[in-house]
Amino acid sequence: MELPKFLLADNTDFPTAVFIVHTEFPRFVLNLENDEVEWLEEFSQEDQGELETEAARLIEEATAFYDREVSRYDA
Repeated sequence: MELPKFLLADNTDFPTAVFIVHTEFPRFVLNLENDEVEWLEEFSQEDQGELETEAARLIEEATAFYDREVSRYDA
C-alpha cells in the first residue's frame, strides 16, 4: 500500500488535539494543539544535528499540509 507523506488524525481521548502523521523517514506525529513532536524512529548522536535541521523543515511542511487540507474543507 502506498501512503501519502502526511495524514491528519484525531482521537476522542484528545478532543481538542489535531495530529499530523509523517509517514516517511523520519516518521513522527505532530500535535498541532501544543506543537509537541513524537518521533517514531531511534536516532544516534551523530544524527542529531542533521535531524534538527530536517525537523524544522518537515514541521513547516506538515503545518502547510494542514492549512491546505483545512482550506479544502472550507471550499
